[in-house]
Amino acid sequence: MWRQVTINNPQILFIKMKKTLIKIGGMHCSSCVTIINRVLSKQEGIINSSVNFSTEKASVEYDPTVISEAKIIEVINSKGYTASLDQGDGAAKEKLMKKKELLKQRNKVLISSIFAFPALILGMFFMKNPIAYQDYIMWFLATPVQFYIGWNFYTGAWAALKNKTSNMDTLVAMGTSAAYFYSVYAVLFHAGHQYFEASAVLITLVVFGKYLESFAKGKTSEAISKLMEIGAKTALVIREGKEVKISIDDVVKGDVIIVKPGEKIPVDGVIIEGNSSIDESMVTGESIPTDKKVGDDVIGSTINKQGSFKFEATKVGAETTLSRIIKLIEDAQTKKAPIQRFADIVSSYFVPAVILISVMTFFFWSLLIGEGVGFAVLASVAVLVIACPCALGLATPTAIMVGTGKGAKNGILIKGGDSLEMAHRLKYVLFDKTGTITKGKPEVTEIITLGNISKGKVLEIAGSIEKNSEHPLAEAIVEEATKKRIIWNKVSKFKALVGMGVEASIGRKQYYFGNVKLMNDKRIDYKEYIEEMTALESQGKTVMILSDSDVAYGIIAVADEIKEDSAFAINLLHKMGIKTYMITGDNKRTASAIAKKAGVQGFFAEVLPEDKANYVKQLQRNGKVAMVGDGINDAPALAQANIGIAMGSGTDVAMETGDIVLMRNSLVDVARAIKLSKITMAKIKQNMFWALAYNALGIPIAAGALYPFTGWLLSPMIAGGAMAMSSVSVITNSLLLKRKKF
Repeated sequence: MWRQVTINNPQILFIKMKKTLIKIGGMHCSSCVTIINRVLSKQEGIINSSVNFSTEKASVEYDPTVISEAKIIEVINSKGYTASLDQGDGAAKEKLMKKKELLKQRNKVLISSIFAFPALILGMFFMKNPIAYQDYIMWFLATPVQFYIGWNFYTGAWAALKNKTSNMDTLVAMGTSAAYFYSVYAVLFHAGHQYFEASAVLITLVVFGKYLESFAKGKTSEAISKLMEIGAKTALVIREGKEVKISIDDVVKGDVIIVKPGEKIPVDGVIIEGNSSIDESMVTGESIPTDKKVGDDVIGSTINKQGSFKFEATKVGAETTLSRIIKLIEDAQTKKAPIQRFADIVSSYFVPAVILISVMTFFFWSLLIGEGVGFAVLASVAVLVIACPCALGLATPTAIMVGTGKGAKNGILIKGGDSLEMAHRLKYVLFDKTGTITKGKPEVTEIITLGNISKGKVLEIAGSIEKNSEHPLAEAIVEEATKKRIIWNKVSKFKALVGMGVEASIGRKQYYFGNVKLMNDKRIDYKEYIEEMTALESQGKTVMILSDSDVAYGIIAVADEIKEDSAFAINLLHKMGIKTYMITGDNKRTASAIAKKAGVQGFFAEVLPEDKANYVKQLQRNGKVAMVGDGINDAPALAQANIGIAMGSGTDVAMETGDIVLMRNSLVDVARAIKLSKITMAKIKQNMFWALAYNALGIPIAAGALYPFTGWLLSPMIAGGAMAMSSVSVITNSLLLKRKKF
């Protein structure tokens, strides 16, 4: 990404910004996210940062001339977290690390349980202390749980305090410490009942909840894990005339690779010998295999179904399509949806508010009501524990992770939570015509001449000129001339005239080939062809005129048929209440015919590429707009739109340009992307409602609101269990997205 930077003198410099992905350990709740984002935002040279609690990763955009990756990592580590550069570890390594972490958490739960549950049994069933030194036994059992298993809560709370904030660890550390140290006081000074079992069981339940949370979070990132696992491990290459099987990591650009039936294609490349049918469903989501021949591109990790072939490696390592898709999904999962900002704001004020409520609860029951210090301690501890903001912090990112993963599995790459959220708010969808609504492979249908010049001569001149052009219409004319075995003329002074056509010289003669705008600009008389042009354009055909500097020689009609699913897809959008428009550089009659076939509600014709963005702006005055294009000449309009949707079956340009990339090149996926946005946002709202409702109900109950009426006070242990399950329930609800059809 390039940014324009103004310095002291009037000169303008263009500095390339870098983006890095950093793994972060030691995050316990959304408050940790706030701390890290806050400290990163204060660093000079950091343009933007986005920390994801669910993935435990941060995406940081920075100026490498001002700050380095090492410095960014150092800054995060200084705040009590463990940061390291995300190296894009392989599936096996990633899986092993997660397995080790889960095992570590499980062992903590087991050790904690060994001490906590005997304490619970003694405290619950032997309340009158029939066992000798029972209070001291309880003290002995609770201490390792409090200071060994619970040590992470103290370090986390201390780190938060150093950053002048508070987090979940603050609540747990304060709550359990209050119960533990009051119990120590009660035992030493015989000041009443002790609550060692409350602090020990509470820590055990919180640790168990974190274990369940980590296990469930792992399920939300299954899309990436599965993509990592499908990559080929070896490749059969030709080195020094011999076939050699090597590791995928040792493949280099230019290697000639042999692929046999049933094998995975190791890396991206171009077929140089043979042909086959290839299953590209892992990239496109399309189950029907694609026929490939010499000159066709192949994608790494797709499956060769039939024939054997050789191909030349063009992209290896991180450059392959699969690696870039994985990177794109990871980046998307670190980008916050705007709705997440609400959760972040609530979380930043939530913990201090809970601490205040806990203190007020203690003084209310102990001083105002006179229920005793022990009673007040239990109530205040229950408030601290039940109010963990984890569920609120997980509400959005877990749903985003599952939603983007589900989209990727179906050939819809969504680059961020902001795009996923925006899609459900769209009012207009604006389609490019060529290659988007239409197939993008136009064919010559008619050649009409009215003078002495033959049709063959018109095709010869037009084909010779257009051989130098890269326009899709030019390709159709060159292909037709090739079929007719036309001998090319030597062309000079070729010039593309944007939005009008081309001009060139053959010998000493100047020729023009293009639309009516070009003829009018060069003052060429074409009126004798108007009737034929009108008839052809009304059929949805594009008509181009060939002329010299004085007279029109003839016209060539080219037809670009609409895709089989275009009309169906556009009708789906209408049923969703979305208005559709088409935009094209073609004349009004041709545009009208195509618009009618496709079923769009309106169209803009004779629009220059650079003016497309202005039409997007016009629609944006009345609502959110998505622009759907091929990712090349539509780039300004894609950038201007609220969401740019790029077609392209995984092309480099499409991946770079669009906010959403449709790998299958099907317009039906526009409607599916919007539907996915709607169901994901519904899940996020459900999660946030549950998280907020849980706290709104749980805190008053924990504070003793029901005690005057029922005589029932919420136990800190039950509060701890409820807190743990609230986070797990939010994650589970997000995982239900996997079952949703869209």
